[in-house]
Amino acid sequence: MSTENLPQSAQEQPRKPRVAVVFGGRSSEHVISVVTAGAVLRAIDRTKYDVLPIGITQDGRWALTADDPERMAIVDRRLPKVEELTESGEGGVVLPVDPANREVVYSEPGSVPKALGEVDVVFPVLHGPYGEDGTLQGLLELSGVPYVGSGVLASAVGQDKEYMKRVFTSFGLKVGPYLVIRPREWERDQSGARARIVGFAGEHGWPLFVKPARAGSSIGITKVDGLEGLDEAIEEARRHDPKVIVEAALRGREIECGVLEFEDGPRASVPAEIPPPDTHAYYDFDAKYIDSTPGIVPAPLTAEETAEVQRLAVDAFDAASCEGLVRADFFLTEDGEFVINEINTMPGFTPISMYPQMWQQSGIAYPELVDRLIQAALRRSTGLR
Repeated sequence: MSTENLPQSAQEQPRKPRVAVVFGGRSSEHVISVVTAGAVLRAIDRTKYDVLPIGITQDGRWALTADDPERMAIVDRRLPKVEELTESGEGGVVLPVDPANREVVYSEPGSVPKALGEVDVVFPVLHGPYGEDGTLQGLLELSGVPYVGSGVLASAVGQDKEYMKRVFTSFGLKVGPYLVIRPREWERDQSGARARIVGFAGEHGWPLFVKPARAGSSIGITKVDGLEGLDEAIEEARRHDPKVIVEAALRGREIECGVLEFEDGPRASVPAEIPPPDTHAYYDFDAKYIDSTPGIVPAPLTAEETAEVQRLAVDAFDAASCEGLVRADFFLTEDGEFVINEINTMPGFTPISMYPQMWQQSGIAYPELVDRLIQAALRRSTGLR
């Protein structure tokens, strides 16, 4: 991408708000972020907004990328990456750090930096660490640039499965049994950590799910049916996060519910059900994104069950001090009780993802959903909330 083709600062007045869609990133969910960005770029109303796509490579470089949603999709099991969309050599994009100046700059080695114009709002569609966990949100707060979604605290809580559960418990929401293996414990006393897990299994039964504490998209998760394979599952989780969470299996139906912030407060969508996948042991990465196991929207629940899960989803949104959007995931146990598994402060956001599907069935189509989130961010100021 030659510099003469880079976007220029708008000359006319009034200009359209400029939306920077930031995606990719250093986490193991890089690919899903790229896919989500493609869907968002396709849906944004170009008659209403100027759009600046900014991809973060897997090594952390901020790059100006091609505005080409078709190249951001999973096709024939090919997983897209930011590096494939970057045509600007070694150049990088720099956000402002002065709240009085929202001008984004593009620079290449040996060249004069080029202003790309002001950014009015950032739509961050990063998943996982270094994007969904409060780090990017903190940078945007320092820059004074409004952004879509939750703030620093809620993003951090929503990323860390341990502290998410602690927050939910403190607000009276029921969570399933779990234990945490912290990095120093596993490094210093593997036999003691293993004994704790075996004792936990003795109390709650096998199988157990061994997970990275701060990752998503079912990456790094292993279903463990006994002591054999436990160490391997822990090491697999630790490849993605040194802190590991071990959860007891909950028998029941998987129910999800979307929450969207309106001007008068958060509201819940119709819920969805995730049926057990036919060809996978559980709802893992391939079932979600490669084989696209379909959900049931709306979920076949009674009116009372629907109202209850909607209430609990909004309660979870408020408990974590979320903003913008959240997907809340529950188990409806065999005794008829809803147990919250987790929230996602930036859920999968492709048109086939469950969050947009739930809102589609609730009367808000995908382009309108994207527009509502941008407008909510434009109304919101940065700073302590």
